[in-house]
Amino acid sequence: MITKENITSHELIGLQAQIVGSSNKQIIGLAGKVVDETKFMFTLNTLKGNKKFPKETARWKFSFNNDQTEIEGTQLAKRPYERMGMKA
Repeated sequence: MITKENITSHELIGLQAQIVGSSNKQIIGLAGKVVDETKFMFTLNTLKGNKKFPKETARWKFSFNNDQTEIEGTQLAKRPYERMGMKA
């Protein structure tokens, strides 16, 4: 089960995500469902279609199981299979 403590070692595709901080001020506040993930990018299904966002330059808020947590993108900037099983 996903918790705040172990979210970085779980699959993030399917979770609701929002950008709460970024070096690019224009993307702060954008949100959607994570539909794909690569080493450096998340693809979110937003109200305006699928959009790709860099992981490292943003602070992310994820919603899951009636809970939320914020994570620095630098903690997520790995391939999904490399991140699985690693502690935050």
